[in-house]
Amino acid sequence: MTTATHPATGPAVPAAAPRYAPFARTLVVFSITAMLATGQLYGLIPLVNAIAADWQTTPTAVTWLMTVYGFGYAAGFLLFGPLSDRYGRRRVIVTGVAATAVTTLLVATAPGLGAAVALRIVQGMTMGAFPPVAMAYVGERIEPRRRLVTVTMMTTGFLAAAVVGQLAAQWLAGFGWRLFFVAGAAAFTVAAAALRWAMLPDGPVSDASPLDAYRIMPSLLRSPGLRLLYAAVPTVLTAFVAIYTGLQLTGISGLLGLRASALPVILAIPFLTPQLARIPGPRRAAVALAMAAAGTALIGLLTPSTVGLALLLMLVTAGIAVAAPSLVDTIGSRAGTARGPAISLFTALLFAGASLGPQVAGLLADHGIAPLAFALTGMLTVGAALTLAARRS
Repeated sequence: MTTATHPATGPAVPAAAPRYAPFARTLVVFSITAMLATGQLYGLIPLVNAIAADWQTTPTAVTWLMTVYGFGYAAGFLLFGPLSDRYGRRRVIVTGVAATAVTTLLVATAPGLGAAVALRIVQGMTMGAFPPVAMAYVGERIEPRRRLVTVTMMTTGFLAAAVVGQLAAQWLAGFGWRLFFVAGAAAFTVAAAALRWAMLPDGPVSDASPLDAYRIMPSLLRSPGLRLLYAAVPTVLTAFVAIYTGLQLTGISGLLGLRASALPVILAIPFLTPQLARIPGPRRAAVALAMAAAGTALIGLLTPSTVGLALLLMLVTAGIAVAAPSLVDTIGSRAGTARGPAISLFTALLFAGASLGPQVAGLLADHGIAPLAFALTGMLTVGAALTLAARRS
């Protein structure tokens, strides 16, 4: 039997009879794991005041626990994406998520802010084994007609964590902020076992050096068809994380309802995927980012009531939830045989942006929500313009 080798995208799959992974169980397990992964980023937002009080520091200083987790997370993408080409997708994902159970439990034991910062970097790096490797696995092991739906559902899981993670953390905060990390460690233990069950065993792997993937990344960043898209990617989650962090830091009332209001929008997006897929990827992403920019602009202009703010946050969330999968779909399709490294770069830049969100909010939220909203409007508008310009590349 002949074998099709994909040097840049990972494990070889038999060409004559490709084995596709069971769709339903892959979709469910990957989406839930995605939600757990970014839940560790967003879940810190409702806890900043409790942690600051415990360690006698300021809430703004505690936001660094979100930032360093995001940077460690992004570094993990770049590290483990290429390593999975060499050692296998399932092996890398299961090992990384199991290790995250340990590192998450260690964060719960941190005696102070300095130790917590170091542990959060390590926690982010171990969790970074999941997103790019899972997306590469979907590209290889899920039937082509179901890949966009699967990626969209994973993205929905990443974004739903902004709501579910915050709500869970807010509820657990009544029992002490450390319980959030203890519960997270237990959840990652279960997720590692579920991933081992859901994923197909690794097939023959490439004997190419992982360094080959690292060598190709600079050329991807310079590629005329990709460079503008990559430049737009960080704006997506910078704005999303910053607006929610800003709401926490400014002490706006009704935060529980505001957090929950975005969930129906996030859950609805996968059902719209077949219709949205008819629109070319760059145009779809540009319109979505422009929609999010309109939402943040109206927040700044109107300083709305709780109900109005909830509606505008739904608009922002809808734009972000459409833009992220549109960008990864476009980048993956344009990268050709370099899909694996291209997606690793995408996810690294996406969550590097998420890491900057708390710091942007910390800089501007002291002056109220309006200056922050206007800054995010400008950022999202630039992202939309870059994405629209990429149509011509």
